[in-house]
Amino acid sequence: MTTEDLGLDRLACLAGRSWHAVDLPGGLTNHNVRVRTDDSGEPLDLVVRCTQSDADLLGIDRDTEEHNTRAAAAAGVGAAVVEYRPDLRMLVIEHLPGTALVDADLADPITLTRAADAVRRLHAGPAFTGVFDMFARQAAYRSTVAAHGFRLPASYDDHAGTWTDVRSALEAAPRPPVPCNNDLLAANFIQDVAAGTVWLIDYEYSGSGDAAFELGNTATECGFTDDQTQAWAEAYYGAPTPADLARVRVQAACSAYGWSLWGFIQAASSPLDFDFYDWGVERFEKAAAAFSAPRLRHDLEEIARG
Repeated sequence: MTTEDLGLDRLACLAGRSWHAVDLPGGLTNHNVRVRTDDSGEPLDLVVRCTQSDADLLGIDRDTEEHNTRAAAAAGVGAAVVEYRPDLRMLVIEHLPGTALVDADLADPITLTRAADAVRRLHAGPAFTGVFDMFARQAAYRSTVAAHGFRLPASYDDHAGTWTDVRSALEAAPRPPVPCNNDLLAANFIQDVAAGTVWLIDYEYSGSGDAAFELGNTATECGFTDDQTQAWAEAYYGAPTPADLARVRVQAACSAYGWSLWGFIQAASSPLDFDFYDWGVERFEKAAAAFSAPRLRHDLEEIARG
């Protein structure tokens, strides 16, 4: 779909304005475009997020996304919402200065510290609407896969018993929920080097949840080594306890196991030219390795000691 096909001229913020739009790279559930005005009025520099994938299959609530995007902006870590048009399947936000990170960027201690600071400020910010629980989401995604007969690795359900054990351990040692993005892969961190800050974007899966899931999700999505995961936890907690570190490692495996199903659903339903199945397999294999590792039992014991 081209920018001309999106119906951007129907947005109130662009009414009567002269503007131009360019596609932005990335985005596996949205077509994202940057729109800048070029007339004599107050200049606007916007990002329009246009829904493409089946939000119902993926469990995306666009009203929740809009609310939590506003809350993240109020926390000082996200872009301001300019216009929300569910009828057009569009969310318009301010364009943030800076560059999206790649995995290698987070090996830099300064960048890692800035990213952790942004996450910590998000978690301390205004409350989010909605609850994010990967165990509930995984169950919903697994039901969707079964109901539609979507392709799934044959050994996926072999880990159901371990998944139950992990869930029981985490639920027996709950922590207060905080506002979480829940999808902080590298590309959802925007670094403004000049300002010395990092922004957080993309609140499709946001909700109130476990801070350790947020950290674990980034650790697995960015391919952190054990040392990088510890450095990440230290950048966030300051002096993480053994239970903190164990919780982050376990939640990293939970993230990989649950989000792998997202990939398998997208592989069967998305119009995008992207190998979602291999994306899902990569995460499933990470989870399977973590669930089979001897350290898992040690980590579950540390979580229980909390």
